[in-house]
Amino acid sequence: MKLRVTVMPKAGVLDPQGKAIGQALAGLGFAGVAEVRAGKLIELEVAETDPARAKAAVEEMARKLLANTVIESFRVEIA
Repeated sequence: MKLRVTVMPKAGVLDPQGKAIGQALAGLGFAGVAEVRAGKLIELEVAETDPARAKAAVEEMARKLLANTVIESFRVEIA
């Protein structure tokens, strides 16, 4: 079963990568971009076939390794 983990900086946390992307877009002439937040997308293929168990396992992986829960939030979805 394939799952996706989306990890993003929490609101209020500085995001220098997002700021750099926003400035680069403005420099390329793309007007009207108010804010850019950069995160990461992680796809996992797991052996578990039960969707609820697979999601619970991947949520635990995200809490323990994939996301720094102090400054990042995450969302797990079945792909």
